[in-house]
Amino acid sequence: MFLKNSITTSTGNYWEQIKRLRNETETADAIVIGAGAGMSASAGMTYNGQRFEKYFSDFRKKYGIRDMYSGGFYPYETLEEYWAWWSRHIMVNRYEAGVGRPYTELLELVKDKDYFVITTNVDHQFQLAGFDKNRLFYTQGDYGLWQCSNACHNKTYDNEKAVRQMAAEQKDMKIPSELIPVCPVCKAPMTMNLRCDDKFVQDEGWYAAAGRYDDFIRRHGDMHVLFLELGVGANTPVIIKYPFWQMTGKNPKAVYACVNYGEAFCPEEIERQSICIDADIGKVIEDILH
Repeated sequence: MFLKNSITTSTGNYWEQIKRLRNETETADAIVIGAGAGMSASAGMTYNGQRFEKYFSDFRKKYGIRDMYSGGFYPYETLEEYWAWWSRHIMVNRYEAGVGRPYTELLELVKDKDYFVITTNVDHQFQLAGFDKNRLFYTQGDYGLWQCSNACHNKTYDNEKAVRQMAAEQKDMKIPSELIPVCPVCKAPMTMNLRCDDKFVQDEGWYAAAGRYDDFIRRHGDMHVLFLELGVGANTPVIIKYPFWQMTGKNPKAVYACVNYGEAFCPEEIERQSICIDADIGKVIEDILH
């Protein structure tokens, strides 16, 4: 067990750490990538500031919403308003976002390696970049999927066609009432397939991906594994960060690498097996490649 007061931020010299991480990516038997919000932020997909103002200034003026994250939790009075927000949000962050350079360069770094990706991100960037979908586990959902708001059945639904229509036809921050999606089983309103409460639907695809990830971890349990953590914050450490620490601690051949601007740290117990780089993820990947 790792104690909170044992955490260290021993990042060391930047270029020495880059050299170490480059060597690990080249020599590891397998690479387990754990990616959080900081990865997409490095790709320019920020949820506040100028990008928020560009797409949601009308919502800010009417509702006082200050960023895209909090806008998803705003108690809109009608489903027409709710889906006006979400259709625009999905378009901006999923269907019209394009692929971020850190993702394409990360694929260049690991494409010839035995790798697997576990991520809390829901923006589909890994698949857009060309990562093998059978080596991806999206634990928290996907902007491209809907589910029943009552979770009456364990199935999700692709939303691209409907979302594009909502975004195109919304006026005054409302969609036409006839476009409101309803569950085909119980007729309750649909909602986003995002883990925010106990009604998150884990469908067949989710369980299949979870099984592939568990199998990958099991098969490489005593090998030289690089646990490469990219942009994982403190909001949900039990999904990626803590397991990476624990698996590194149990395997003397493993190496834990944390790349995170402002939050690069590790427990003292695994400090000798760790590489912590406090810098922009995109720059770090670029420097490793070149």
